[in-house]
Amino acid sequence: MAEDARFETIVDMLRNNARLYRDETALVEINPDRSEDRRVDWREYNLVEITTDKPYRREMTWGVFDEKANRFANLLISRGICKGDKVAILLYNCIEWLPIYFGVLKSGATVVPLNFRYAADEIAYCLDKSDANVLLFGPEFRERIEEILPQAQPYRLLFYVGDDCPEWAESYQELTSFCLSSDPEVPLSSGEEAAIYFSSGTTGFPKAILHRHISLTQSAEMENKHHGQTHDDVFLCIPPLYHTGATMHWFGSLIVGGKGVLLRGITPRTVLETVSDERCTIVWLLVPWAQDILLALERGEVQLKDYELDQWRLMHIGAQPVPKSLIRRWREVFPNHAYDTNYGLSESIGPGCVHLGVENIDHVGAIGVPGYRWECRIVGEDGIIVGQGEVGELCVKGPGVMVCYYKDPEATAETIKDGWLHTGDMARQDEEGFIWLVDRKKDVIITGGENLYPVQIEDFLAANPAIQDVAVIGLPDKRLGEIAAAIIEVKPGAHLTELEVFEYCQKLPRYKRPRCVIFAPVPRNPTGKIEKPALRAKYGASDLVDRVSQA
Repeated sequence: MAEDARFETIVDMLRNNARLYRDETALVEINPDRSEDRRVDWREYNLVEITTDKPYRREMTWGVFDEKANRFANLLISRGICKGDKVAILLYNCIEWLPIYFGVLKSGATVVPLNFRYAADEIAYCLDKSDANVLLFGPEFRERIEEILPQAQPYRLLFYVGDDCPEWAESYQELTSFCLSSDPEVPLSSGEEAAIYFSSGTTGFPKAILHRHISLTQSAEMENKHHGQTHDDVFLCIPPLYHTGATMHWFGSLIVGGKGVLLRGITPRTVLETVSDERCTIVWLLVPWAQDILLALERGEVQLKDYELDQWRLMHIGAQPVPKSLIRRWREVFPNHAYDTNYGLSESIGPGCVHLGVENIDHVGAIGVPGYRWECRIVGEDGIIVGQGEVGELCVKGPGVMVCYYKDPEATAETIKDGWLHTGDMARQDEEGFIWLVDRKKDVIITGGENLYPVQIEDFLAANPAIQDVAVIGLPDKRLGEIAAAIIEVKPGAHLTELEVFEYCQKLPRYKRPRCVIFAPVPRNPTGKIEKPALRAKYGASDLVDRVSQA
């Protein structure tokens, strides 16, 4: 992207692509889990089915993408939706998702993506918290919406995206087919409200995070600046689109009209097949998926020789701390890949406010340096910048900082101070200016007066060849206040005992060694973050703690 190629809003990027690349492929949906033995080519509004042994597949051109966004925008406008209104999306990743998202923005309304893992009460909470006037949902969520129908139906338009529309909702497909495909051209500016994203909600009901249009354009320009996408690149998008990480990484391709591939059904085989078949050049992975690919290769379940992967130029990871051992193993298997890690949070419009940079492969382990147009600083409890190498709270400032937590001024005031977003993450900066994530402020373990940072212990344990995944949490202890407990998921076919773990940890300083080992699966949310509150709730029972204290 040229330095002077600036857009007022993200919808201007879509309009530009529809003008320049109208008949070129914009989006592809791959769904290996679909039972139909067919491929679907959506180059126009008619579906063309082709019998094949390949996974269920649909594709859409930039021209159709733009027209479908226009049709939905015109539908919303015809129903009285305008600036200030909120439109919620509750869908699995599919080819309809992004045209709907852009249709909301083109109408002038604010888009509200919802986590598809939400239970009915969480959906109701988020609809009320965001003041959503409209809800679009797919067949997978029919029962959940029906459960909250008495409180949802009187106040909202309900649009159903799929076949067999329930009588209490309206069919998105049928209604938009009668709407104008011309652009409504609602005037928009960078300073207007654009989107409400919800936090992961690991400490109760999620917070509603309000962003302006400038946040979206910033993310597109920043992602493209960091990873140099061109029109010829093909981006494989696997994470859920409701999360800022997925959409904001894809925005780096949007700005240059690059093709995006949405993959559902995540296994090492489907990832490698899709990269090969669709000629993907950029793949954003979460730590568990990268681990699964390496394990499948080690076990011989997949063979690199079966796929065409020479075009794959960049693998990058975000959303969580990345074990150095994982990247070392990845580079051994894929020596020609550029690698990057991206740090961010929904309050900073997703990944990139700090990033490692593909040129800094020798600094793997650090989250990196301030991203494009971002500033960073690390402060103590008193708000004063700490010394080099000292641990403090990471704060960021830039054009992607949220407006506020919607309808929560108290939480907003606690998080944004003088324009600086306080991330809640503990970090340090080395003598070269690289930032190293130490841990979440709320996850720090205080044992006998010493601060333990679980990420450091997790990174150490992750290097053990028998360990597939690990989480370290603090458990209450009568004498020390808290102790470190390691929940360890062992690799399939591997053997590991509690004693072997304790022996392995002898290389750690004594106060950092886990005092308890629990062999169990490590739960992660859809964006790959370890669900530590769930682990603390599960393993914080008094009988376990009493037993551990005697160990």
